[in-house]
Amino acid sequence: MQTSVLPSRSERLDRLPFTSRHRRLLLGSGIGWALDAMDVGLVSFVMAALAVQWGLTDTELSWVASLGFVGMAVGAALGGLLADRIGRRSVFALTLLVYGVATGASALAGTLAVLLVLRFVVGLGLGAELPVASTLVSEYAPARIRGRVIVVLEAFWAVGWFAAALVGYLVVPSGDDGWRWALALGAVPAVYAVIVRLGLPESVRFLERAGRTQEAEAAVRSFERSAGVEAPKAVADAPAAPTTEVAVEEQRGIGALWGPAYRVRTAALWAVWFLVNFAYYGAFIWLPTLLVASGMSMVRSFGYTLVITAAQLPGYAVAAVLIEKWGRRPTLATFLVGAAGAAALFSAAGTETSVLVAGMLLSFFVLGAWGALYAVTPEMYPTAVRGTGAGWAAGFGRIASILAPLAVPVLRETGGTELVFLVFAGAFILAGAAALALPERRGQALEA
Repeated sequence: MQTSVLPSRSERLDRLPFTSRHRRLLLGSGIGWALDAMDVGLVSFVMAALAVQWGLTDTELSWVASLGFVGMAVGAALGGLLADRIGRRSVFALTLLVYGVATGASALAGTLAVLLVLRFVVGLGLGAELPVASTLVSEYAPARIRGRVIVVLEAFWAVGWFAAALVGYLVVPSGDDGWRWALALGAVPAVYAVIVRLGLPESVRFLERAGRTQEAEAAVRSFERSAGVEAPKAVADAPAAPTTEVAVEEQRGIGALWGPAYRVRTAALWAVWFLVNFAYYGAFIWLPTLLVASGMSMVRSFGYTLVITAAQLPGYAVAAVLIEKWGRRPTLATFLVGAAGAAALFSAAGTETSVLVAGMLLSFFVLGAWGALYAVTPEMYPTAVRGTGAGWAAGFGRIASILAPLAVPVLRETGGTELVFLVFAGAFILAGAAALALPERRGQALEA
């Protein structure tokens, strides 16, 4: 007599179509993601304003950008660890609250020192939120479309950055306090944090690991109801951990990421994160200021940045299609090579039109690469260390985002804007090579 094997909760989730519950989770997480992007994007416009109003030097402006990234590096590492211990949803809501309040307080800063301290606190929240949100969504998305769903989640970054460009264009130049009003809008996440905490589900995989099986079952059944799927009358317990997870259970935390089973993918993943952060933030945080320095008025440079930012959305759209057709690895590598070419074009741009075209191409390829990178990252590790793995990869990458704004003035003094963007092109090429060392996980279930 044959014994039927009951599907696990994870298998039941993977078999579902994309439902209204998935859409609500994606939208709820995506709005938080967009608010993150708006805050990071606003800094570039605030820097351009402070350079004029406070007479800050390039080095002082670099620290305005970099202190936020120092906080993001710390926040990403701590947020990932906490997400594996107290839950994805709780950490997500906490991070929104922290950076929302700190951003609103930044609007009241009267000195550079106060602003720098607040930017560090803002970074703590920002850094933790992104890897935690992508982990939560990836653990609910059906395996066959998981990559596409995460790219769509990452596309909310373009929405937030475009909102920042709009605020920068319309609000920051409006008067001496324009930059303060722009930062005050960043307090919105503090309110949204309450909605997140009450409205989003906790990860089923985390609940099973924590022994909260009734909550896990209720969460799965809510998604099944939204799809019109009848839940099984008998329920399978959480599946046994695969053999590759034994080492993880024996050594939790960051040590597990460098165990024999995961060290190669961890090294490749950290390299990609580091190099992409360096080139992306080095270029886009400084872009409005570089355009002003080239002779454009502040309003005109902000307008150009707004148009360049709009090119991010088609980049995400193409990546969302290719990531399930080509796979994660070829999509990521292709977009990184495209970003390298766009950066090289920007270095040679001699007219306002060529600057605009090269900038739009850079936006298209870099943000498509970001979408693919966020899709692949949670897939690299099992549930026990998925948040830790995503958080530490992002945290290591943030080290580069700290260094990049500080490096731009030095590179400009050495070889002008041309050298700056040639260095970024080289970083994108190296990131593309590292991406080829990542395992391909298209269509595969997440490790338990």
